[in-house]
Amino acid sequence: MTSEALIVIDLQNDFCPSGALAVQDGDGIVPLVNTLIAEADHVVLTQDWHPAGHSSFASSHENKAPYDTIQMPYGPQTLWPDHCIQGSDGAAFHPDLDWTKAELVIRKGFRASVDSYSAFFENDHTTPTGLAGYLRERGLTTLTLCGLATDFCVAFSAIDAVKQGFAVRVRLDACRGIDLGGSMAFMLDEMRGAGVVLA
Repeated sequence: MTSEALIVIDLQNDFCPSGALAVQDGDGIVPLVNTLIAEADHVVLTQDWHPAGHSSFASSHENKAPYDTIQMPYGPQTLWPDHCIQGSDGAAFHPDLDWTKAELVIRKGFRASVDSYSAFFENDHTTPTGLAGYLRERGLTTLTLCGLATDFCVAFSAIDAVKQGFAVRVRLDACRGIDLGGSMAFMLDEMRGAGVVLA
Protein backbone atom coordinates (compact mmCIF):
# COMPACT_ATOMS: atom_id res chain seq x y z
CA MET A 1 0.00 0.00 0.00
CA THR A 2 1.19 3.50 -0.75
CA SER A 3 1.66 6.50 1.52
CA GLU A 4 -0.76 8.51 -0.63
CA ALA A 5 -4.38 9.35 0.15
CA LEU A 6 -7.19 10.99 -1.77
CA ILE A 7 -9.32 13.43 0.21
CA VAL A 8 -12.71 14.25 -1.32
CA ILE A 9 -14.08 17.48 0.11
CA ASP A 10 -17.82 18.01 0.69
CA LEU A 11 -19.28 16.46 -2.47
CA GLN A 12 -22.77 16.84 -1.02
CA ASN A 13 -26.19 17.57 -2.46
CA ASP A 14 -26.47 21.09 -1.04
CA PHE A 15 -23.30 22.12 -2.90
CA CYS A 16 -24.57 20.74 -6.22
CA PRO A 17 -27.05 22.37 -8.63
CA SER A 18 -30.50 22.81 -7.01
CA GLY A 19 -28.87 22.56 -3.58
CA ALA A 20 -29.14 25.20 -0.85
CA LEU A 21 -25.61 26.50 -1.49
CA ALA A 22 -25.09 25.35 -5.06
CA VAL A 23 -21.66 25.56 -6.68
CA GLN A 24 -21.96 26.03 -10.44
CA ASP A 25 -21.40 22.67 -12.16
CA GLY A 26 -20.66 21.14 -8.77
CA ASP A 27 -22.03 17.78 -9.88
CA GLY A 28 -19.94 17.92 -13.06
CA ILE A 29 -16.89 16.65 -11.20
CA VAL A 30 -18.54 13.45 -9.95
CA PRO A 31 -17.38 11.15 -12.79
CA LEU A 32 -13.76 12.30 -12.48
CA VAL A 33 -13.84 12.07 -8.69
CA ASN A 34 -15.18 8.52 -9.00
CA THR A 35 -12.23 7.67 -11.25
CA LEU A 36 -9.81 9.15 -8.72
CA ILE A 37 -11.47 7.14 -5.95
CA ALA A 38 -11.22 3.93 -7.98
CA GLU A 39 -7.50 4.55 -8.57
CA ALA A 40 -6.65 5.49 -4.97
CA ASP A 41 -5.41 3.04 -2.34
CA HIS A 42 -6.70 5.22 0.50
CA VAL A 43 -9.74 7.50 0.42
CA VAL A 44 -11.01 9.99 3.02
CA LEU A 45 -14.20 12.01 2.63
CA THR A 46 -15.28 15.15 4.42
CA GLN A 47 -18.90 16.05 5.07
CA ASP A 48 -20.25 19.44 6.09
CA TRP A 49 -22.53 18.58 9.03
CA HIS A 50 -24.25 21.58 10.59
CA PRO A 51 -26.84 21.58 13.35
CA ALA A 52 -29.97 23.58 12.56
CA GLY A 53 -29.50 27.23 13.51
CA HIS A 54 -25.74 27.15 13.02
CA SER A 55 -23.97 30.43 13.75
CA SER A 56 -22.68 30.64 10.16
CA PHE A 57 -26.22 30.74 8.75
CA ALA A 58 -27.52 34.18 7.78
CA SER A 59 -30.91 33.11 9.15
CA SER A 60 -29.35 32.97 12.63
CA HIS A 61 -28.59 36.71 12.60
CA GLU A 62 -31.19 39.47 12.56
CA ASN A 63 -31.09 41.77 9.52
CA LYS A 64 -28.33 39.75 7.85
CA ALA A 65 -28.42 38.21 4.38
CA PRO A 66 -26.49 35.31 2.85
CA TYR A 67 -22.94 36.30 1.88
CA ASP A 68 -22.80 39.16 4.38
CA THR A 69 -19.71 39.08 6.59
CA ILE A 70 -19.80 39.42 10.37
CA GLN A 71 -17.19 39.35 13.09
CA MET A 72 -17.14 36.23 15.22
CA PRO A 73 -14.86 35.61 18.23
CA TYR A 74 -12.49 33.77 15.85
CA GLY A 75 -12.52 36.47 13.15
CA PRO A 76 -14.54 37.38 10.05
CA GLN A 77 -17.24 34.91 9.03
CA THR A 78 -19.15 34.80 5.76
CA LEU A 79 -22.82 34.09 6.40
CA TRP A 80 -24.34 31.34 4.28
CA PRO A 81 -27.80 30.08 3.37
CA ASP A 82 -28.88 27.25 5.65
CA HIS A 83 -27.13 24.18 4.22
CA CYS A 84 -25.90 20.66 5.00
CA ILE A 85 -28.09 20.33 8.07
CA GLN A 86 -27.39 17.11 9.95
CA GLY A 87 -29.43 14.19 8.62
CA SER A 88 -30.97 16.15 5.75
CA ASP A 89 -30.93 15.12 2.11
CA GLY A 90 -28.85 18.22 1.41
CA ALA A 91 -26.12 16.96 3.73
CA ALA A 92 -25.98 13.57 1.99
CA PHE A 93 -23.25 12.76 -0.50
CA HIS A 94 -24.19 13.20 -4.16
CA PRO A 95 -26.12 10.05 -5.12
CA ASP A 96 -23.72 9.23 -7.97
CA LEU A 97 -20.60 9.51 -5.82
CA ASP A 98 -18.90 6.13 -5.35
CA TRP A 99 -18.02 6.91 -1.76
CA THR A 100 -18.30 3.50 -0.10
CA LYS A 101 -14.55 2.83 -0.56
CA ALA A 102 -13.79 5.64 1.90
CA GLU A 103 -11.85 4.48 4.93
CA LEU A 104 -12.84 7.55 6.95
CA VAL A 105 -15.52 10.23 6.81
CA ILE A 106 -14.62 13.43 8.68
CA ARG A 107 -17.67 15.49 9.63
CA LYS A 108 -17.05 19.18 10.19
CA GLY A 109 -19.07 22.23 11.17
CA PHE A 110 -21.00 20.34 13.84
CA ARG A 111 -20.05 22.79 16.59
CA ALA A 112 -22.84 25.36 16.58
CA SER A 113 -20.66 28.34 17.48
CA VAL A 114 -17.85 27.96 14.92
CA ASP A 115 -17.80 27.22 11.21
CA SER A 116 -15.36 24.79 9.66
CA TYR A 117 -14.02 25.07 6.11
CA SER A 118 -10.86 23.04 6.57
CA ALA A 119 -10.75 19.26 6.89
CA PHE A 120 -8.09 19.78 9.56
CA PHE A 121 -9.25 22.67 11.77
CA GLU A 122 -12.35 24.61 12.67
CA ASN A 123 -12.38 28.25 11.54
CA ASP A 124 -10.77 29.27 14.82
CA HIS A 125 -7.63 27.60 13.34
CA THR A 126 -6.92 25.88 16.66
CA THR A 127 -9.62 23.23 17.17
CA PRO A 128 -8.48 20.12 15.28
CA THR A 129 -10.76 17.65 13.53
CA GLY A 130 -8.37 14.77 14.22
CA LEU A 131 -7.62 14.17 10.54
CA ALA A 132 -3.91 15.03 10.75
CA GLY A 133 -3.36 12.53 13.56
CA TYR A 134 -5.29 9.84 11.69
CA LEU A 135 -3.23 10.31 8.54
CA ARG A 136 0.06 10.28 10.47
CA GLU A 137 -0.86 7.10 12.34
CA ARG A 138 -1.72 5.47 9.01
CA GLY A 139 1.60 6.60 7.48
CA LEU A 140 -0.19 8.65 4.83
CA THR A 141 2.04 11.58 3.96
CA THR A 142 1.09 12.61 0.40
CA LEU A 143 -2.39 13.97 -0.19
CA THR A 144 -4.45 14.71 -3.28
CA LEU A 145 -7.52 16.90 -2.69
CA CYS A 146 -10.59 17.40 -4.82
CA GLY A 147 -14.21 18.44 -4.32
CA LEU A 148 -16.21 21.52 -3.36
CA ALA A 149 -15.62 24.35 -3.21
CA THR A 150 -12.18 25.19 -4.60
CA ASP A 151 -11.93 28.61 -2.95
CA PHE A 152 -13.29 27.67 0.46
CA CYS A 153 -13.19 24.16 1.91
CA VAL A 154 -10.71 22.72 -0.61
CA ALA A 155 -8.28 25.64 -0.32
CA PHE A 156 -8.45 25.91 3.46
CA SER A 157 -7.92 22.15 3.75
CA ALA A 158 -4.97 22.16 1.36
CA ILE A 159 -3.22 25.05 3.11
CA ASP A 160 -3.72 23.49 6.54
CA ALA A 161 -2.44 20.15 5.24
CA VAL A 162 0.82 21.77 4.11
CA LYS A 163 1.14 23.49 7.51
CA GLN A 164 0.75 20.05 9.11
CA GLY A 165 3.68 18.73 7.09
CA PHE A 166 1.92 16.84 4.30
CA ALA A 167 2.82 16.98 0.63
CA VAL A 168 -0.33 18.32 -1.02
CA ARG A 169 -1.71 18.44 -4.53
CA VAL A 170 -5.10 19.83 -5.57
CA ARG A 171 -6.73 18.46 -8.71
CA LEU A 172 -8.36 21.62 -10.01
CA ASP A 173 -10.14 19.67 -12.76
CA ALA A 174 -11.91 17.72 -10.01
CA CYS A 175 -12.95 20.86 -8.09
CA ARG A 176 -15.43 23.66 -8.64
CA GLY A 177 -15.44 27.08 -6.96
CA ILE A 178 -17.89 29.69 -5.70
CA ASP A 179 -15.80 32.79 -6.58
CA LEU A 180 -17.31 35.13 -4.01
CA GLY A 181 -15.87 38.62 -4.51
CA GLY A 182 -12.75 37.38 -6.27
CA SER A 183 -12.17 34.52 -3.86
CA MET A 184 -11.07 32.08 -6.57
CA ALA A 185 -8.04 34.05 -7.75
CA PHE A 186 -7.16 35.02 -4.19
CA MET A 187 -7.27 31.47 -2.83
CA LEU A 188 -5.43 29.99 -5.81
CA ASP A 189 -2.62 32.43 -5.04
CA GLU A 190 -2.81 31.57 -1.35
CA MET A 191 -2.50 27.85 -2.12
CA ARG A 192 0.47 28.40 -4.44
CA GLY A 193 2.15 30.59 -1.83
CA ALA A 194 1.67 27.91 0.82
CA GLY A 195 3.34 25.26 -1.33
CA VAL A 196 0.28 23.44 -2.59
CA VAL A 197 0.79 21.86 -6.03
CA LEU A 198 -2.09 22.83 -8.33
CA ALA A 199 -2.62 20.19 -11.00
